[in-house]
Amino acid sequence: MEPRPRSFYVLGAIFALFVLFLYGPTITIAILSFQGPQGGLTFPMNGVSLHWFADLFEQQAVGDIWGSFGRSLVLGLMVMVVTVVVSVMGGLAFRKKFRGSGVLFLLIVTSLIIPSILVSLGVGLIFNIAGLNVHWSTSGFGAQLTWTLPFGLLIMFAVFNRFDASFEEAARDQGATPWQTIRHVVLPIIAPSLIGVALFGFTLSYDEFARTLLTAGSYNTLPLEIFGMTTNVTSPVLYALGTLTTLFSLAIIGVFLGGAFIAQRRRARRASDAGKGMV
Repeated sequence: MEPRPRSFYVLGAIFALFVLFLYGPTITIAILSFQGPQGGLTFPMNGVSLHWFADLFEQQAVGDIWGSFGRSLVLGLMVMVVTVVVSVMGGLAFRKKFRGSGVLFLLIVTSLIIPSILVSLGVGLIFNIAGLNVHWSTSGFGAQLTWTLPFGLLIMFAVFNRFDASFEEAARDQGATPWQTIRHVVLPIIAPSLIGVALFGFTLSYDEFARTLLTAGSYNTLPLEIFGMTTNVTSPVLYALGTLTTLFSLAIIGVFLGGAFIAQRRRARRASDAGKGMV
């Protein structure tokens, strides 16, 4: 085996520093969340315990942790469902050129360029002018869709750009209707990508701050609640909350990746069974 060049170790060290820079703050918060009962917000640690995790489940003098968590969870699920449905419909629509498609695509991408705080301000003003209630489930929901939908649509554009139309032609030759073709052919094939779009939609919504800041109304989502707690809470309970929310996010990612793996295995099994049937 030939020895690796010096550049390999240099690039490896740079990558290790990048990973440390990326995950270092999260690791630091996770470590400090295990402070003892008399621990503070900085190193050195004063003992090791689960005291601050237990404190999360007691009545808090400041903040509404579990209420804000529930709102973020419901909002994330709402945004996820709409993002998946609209992204699939948009991906199917953009498979063929139509009048105004270029302008519509630019309008979709533009929402990613506009500063998030301006989107939040604009949506909030529109609801106020229209006399509608500014609420996390209405104006906050709409503001977050301006962030998640472009990502979902771009993913679907890439998926359908590689999609083999011969599968649809074969289904139509067998007498399938357009809806049957989409339901039984297109959707099963792109299922792993749909799981990815759903993951994007949920995670982007769950931790979104700027676009929810002026559109959540009187009730905070979890990111807004954590931001508010940073000015009032001076104990490691804030770090414990950060650690639990990080673990929850990782668990959600694991569930979606597991779903994608299962969908891929089922697709491969069906293809294998179909091949055996033809033999």
